Amino acid sequence: MDPRRRGPFHNATAIVADEQAVAEHLNNHHRDTLAEVFDHQRGGNVEWRKVRSLLEAVGTVEEEHDGKLKVTVGPETEVLHKPHGKDVDRQLLVDLRRMLSEAGYAPDGAGATDDQRDRDYGDSRWGKPN
Repeated sequence: MDPRRRGPFHNATAIVADEQAVAEHLNNHHRDTLAEVFDHQRGGNVEWRKVRSLLEAVGTVEEEHDGKLKVTVGPETEVLHKPHGKDVDRQLLVDLRRMLSEAGYAPDGAGATDDQRDRDYGDSRWGKPN
């Protein structure tokens, strides 16, 4: 490839090819959403409706009586809150990256993303979950 023609998405084909190997059962919309979730340059501009559709494709999603979603992807189950706007916030993206990474949906074999929240366990312990 001519180095003068390399744009910001010069390796997008390689990333999509890796994701297709991992997630062959996903349609093109779900693969695009997966790429958006793992794209750190987007800064949180991922629509909630796309994320919910992706989660329904890769795991089980149950809506609780209070509007929260109980999501199970791979070995993890989390309760997610619907965002106020149409886009998800950064912390939800971090949680999604961790869940999807642990379920094997991370591009290029990327590891799990660190949780950025402090946790209060109720017995004076603070820190990362075990």
